[in-house]
Amino acid sequence: MDQEMNYGEDYKVIPATSVESGKGVEILPDVYCHTIQIVNIVLVGNRDGFVLVDAGMPQSANKIISVTEERFGEGSRPNAIILTHGHFDHVGAIIELIEHWNVPVYAHHLEIPYLTGKSSYPEPDATVEGGMVAKMSPFFPNEPIDIGDHVQELPKDGTIPYMDGFSWVHTPGHTPGHVSLFRDEDGALIVGDAFVTVKQENLFDVMMQQKEISGPPRYLTTDWKAAKQSVKKLAQLHPTVAVTGHGVPLLGEELTENLAVLVRDFEKIAVPNRGKYVDPDVH
Repeated sequence: MDQEMNYGEDYKVIPATSVESGKGVEILPDVYCHTIQIVNIVLVGNRDGFVLVDAGMPQSANKIISVTEERFGEGSRPNAIILTHGHFDHVGAIIELIEHWNVPVYAHHLEIPYLTGKSSYPEPDATVEGGMVAKMSPFFPNEPIDIGDHVQELPKDGTIPYMDGFSWVHTPGHTPGHVSLFRDEDGALIVGDAFVTVKQENLFDVMMQQKEISGPPRYLTTDWKAAKQSVKKLAQLHPTVAVTGHGVPLLGEELTENLAVLVRDFEKIAVPNRGKYVDPDVH
C-alpha cells in the first residue's frame, strides 16, 4: 500500500500572478510552455507520448490537467513528471497530479531528500536587494514535501525516461540537485531556474513579465559559485531556444547574445551585493 503523501505544514496558496498567467506558447512542435501565475510548466512530446516538466504553483493541479487535455485530448496523461528541482513553485501541484494520473516522478538524486520529507531547503534570504518579491520570500512554503516512492532518481547516464533525444544536465547553485534538460539535435533547452528571463525579485517585473535575462532567483539561491558554473555549462551547449522556469522563452540570436552577456557579467547581473548566502569571493 502506498504511503500517504503530504505537503509541508507551511504549504499555502501564493497570490502572486502575472500578465502571462493562463497563456501558452508552442516553442517547437513538441515543446509547449504554459504560464501558471508566475511560473512555467512545459509539456514535451505529442499525443503518442509526452511528459510534464515541473508541477506549478500550489493548488494549480486542475489548471495543469486542463492545459494538458486541451493540448493532447480529454483524459490524456503524461508518461511521467520530470522535476528540474523541488521548490514550492515547481512542485505545488505534484501530489494531486500523481493521484490523478498515477505516473512516476523523476528528479536528480540530490533533490530526493527535499521530495521525501527528509530535508528542508535553506531559509529564503529576504536581505538580498531586488524588490518586494525578495522581501516576501520568508512567507513562501519551504518545508519538504513527501511523495515517498513515487519519485525516482534520474538515470545516472544522463538519459531522461520518456524523453528520447533529451539529456539532463546537472546545474546546481539554485538547489543542490537542480537539473536542466537539453536536446542536442535541435538545441532545445529547458532551463528550470538555472537562469531566468525576468528579474524574479522585483514585483513589478514579475507581474508585467519584463523580459531581461538574469541569474536564478536570488532569494532562494544558496551557492553562487555553483550557479555561475551552471550558467557557463549551459552556454557551452549553444542552445537555440531556452524555456525558463520564470519569464518568456528566448530564441536564436537573442538567446545567444543574452546568455553570453550573463556569463560575462554574472557577478554584476545575477549575484546580489549582499545576502547571507553571498560569498565575497564570488564578486
